[in-house]
Amino acid sequence: MAVNPATQDYALPCGRDVDRLWERLDSFGDDPHERDCPHCRAAHGSLRVLQEATTELAHDTSAPSRDLTSRIMSAVRADVRRRELLPLPTAEPGEARISEQVVAAVLRFAADTVPGVRARHCRVTARPGAAIEVEMDLAVAYPGTSGTALDLVRERVHAAAGARIGVELTRLDLTVTDLYDA
Repeated sequence: MAVNPATQDYALPCGRDVDRLWERLDSFGDDPHERDCPHCRAAHGSLRVLQEATTELAHDTSAPSRDLTSRIMSAVRADVRRRELLPLPTAEPGEARISEQVVAAVLRFAADTVPGVRARHCRVTARPGAAIEVEMDLAVAYPGTSGTALDLVRERVHAAAGARIGVELTRLDLTVTDLYDA
């Protein structure tokens, strides 16, 4: 879509304004151009999906989970500084790299899938080849989280490193640094 500088509205390649299509969403097809134009038909389909999703969200009365704020703050506190790029194994010519920050986010997410566990800080260190070492700080629910939860965190983080990122995890140090009410 191009931006129409005169109105600052979004114009389709055919020249029709997206706002006009939105206003005519329920009467789409009355205009022969709209019926026959591939750009208008594609935009209409996308706008219809947007309308349905918006309607669904507007009627959703479910309350956010109790721990939503703490999970958001955990993500905000996560180390977001750009770090070194890690090489990824590839069969193709050339080189593929991924930032340590992205790797840490994937591994924190894997740890967060364990009930009663929230990943806090995650430090990733590159090793020769496609290998990494990880130090991860966790918060666990108290009471209610057993020692087997850490074994499950270890299993899921190792699996995510290999399956989702394609690197070998040579060392994983887990430290419980906080407790939260279950």
